[in-house]
Formats: sequence, structure tokens, C-alpha cells
Amino acid sequence: MKVRVLGCSGGIGARARTTSFLVDSDILLDAGTGVEDLTVEELAAIDHVFLTHSHLDHICALPLLVDSVGGLRKTPVTVHALPETIEALRTHIFNWVIWPDFTEIPHYDRPWMKFAPLSIDQTVQVGTRSVRSLAATHTVPALAFHVHSRNGSFVFSGDTGPNDEFWRQVNGVEDLRFLIIETAFANRDQDLATTARHLYPIQLGEELAKLRREPQVLITHLKPSDRLTIEREIEAWAGRFSPRVLERGEVLEV
Repeated sequence: MKVRVLGCSGGIGARARTTSFLVDSDILLDAGTGVEDLTVEELAAIDHVFLTHSHLDHICALPLLVDSVGGLRKTPVTVHALPETIEALRTHIFNWVIWPDFTEIPHYDRPWMKFAPLSIDQTVQVGTRSVRSLAATHTVPALAFHVHSRNGSFVFSGDTGPNDEFWRQVNGVEDLRFLIIETAFANRDQDLATTARHLYPIQLGEELAKLRREPQVLITHLKPSDRLTIEREIEAWAGRFSPRVLERGEVLEV
């Protein structure tokens, strides 16, 4: 299983791209601005999109993705998400005001996109890989994901603040190779981070102390304007795991 980092930033600018990971060629975890770097052929190969939550930096490329390649595909793109996320997309994006509803185009019986509701701790089998939804804590209903193949697993936290249930689930993953976890704000902005339910470096260290496995810890979702400060503070506060900041364009082999 190969995981291509299309975007891992908390914002845009200076070639930064927001959150999106391509698993092999057919599974997309979140649909941030990183999707725009794929070719039309690569876009058309995506069969499943798993969304952590409804915020714009994680879903903004989805409408354009479906619009760009829907006519090239024989089956609809399946969007897996919490019911609350699906309702947000129906109400605010695919509403015929902001964008057409591709669950109705070109016909109800032959849509370019379909929704598949997820609940926490639900597993979806996609070929030889499985995607399990984990608990996350954010300002809107949100998920993390555990992706498993025959050779190992990785976990992607999505956007989350402290969450003991998340760590209980992560510690149950025996073959965990990578933990991709967000740290959006610098320590000086910890009040904002707490309100927005994101992590900051001191809190990241506190959360990683709950980890009982030994994966490589990769940090995502840094605000571009504060990236250097956050990187220095992660190094100082993150503890024994020596996390490193994930880079756009990396390919992780699991």
C-alpha cells in the first residue's frame, strides 16, 4: 500500500496544499487543494473518497473532482462520511446554488457521485485494504481513519483536539507503521487552538504520552504563517517519539 501526500498543510501559499492523501490509486482521504495536482487520468481512477469532516480545507476539491471526471467513469464516486458531513455537503455545496448535485446528474439512476454514511468504528473493505473510522474531537462532527493492508496499518487523525477514545483505538492497532497527526497552532495560540479543537505542541506531547505503540509519528496541518515556530516547538515538546513534519509529495509505503 502506497500513501501519496497530496496536501498536508493547514493553509495555502508558497506551494502549500491542504489535506489530501491518495492511497494507492483509488482511495482518497480528504479532498483538500492537494487534489488539484493530479492528472485527469489519476482523478478518474479514484473510486472512494473518505472525508474526516465538512470543513472547506478538507472538502474543497471534491465538487471539482466529480465534475471533472464524472463523465469518464462507469460507476459513481463513493463519498464515505458521517451523516452530519453528508448533510452539510448536501445543504451547502451540492445544492444547485453553489454547485450541482451530482447524486442526480446525469440521472438519478446513473449518478456521478453517491454518499455512503459512516458511523464511528465502522470498517469499509476496499479490495485488499480496509478503512476503519475512529473517534475524533473537532468543532463539527469528525472522524479519524485507520487504514490497513496485509503489510501494515497507518492512522490519520484528521482534525482533532484531545480524545482518549482515539488513543484507545490507536493503541489497539498491532501493526501500526505510521501515525499522521495534526498540530495546527503554535503554543502562544493555545487558547485559539483549544477553541478550534486543534492541537498545539505542548498538547501534542501530552497526547503522544498516551500512545503505547511505536509508529513513526508524522505531523500535519501546520499553519503556513507559523510553520517554523511550530516545528521548533514540536521538537521541544513532543517527547520520545521524535515526530517529523510531513511534506507534500512524500510517498509512504505501508
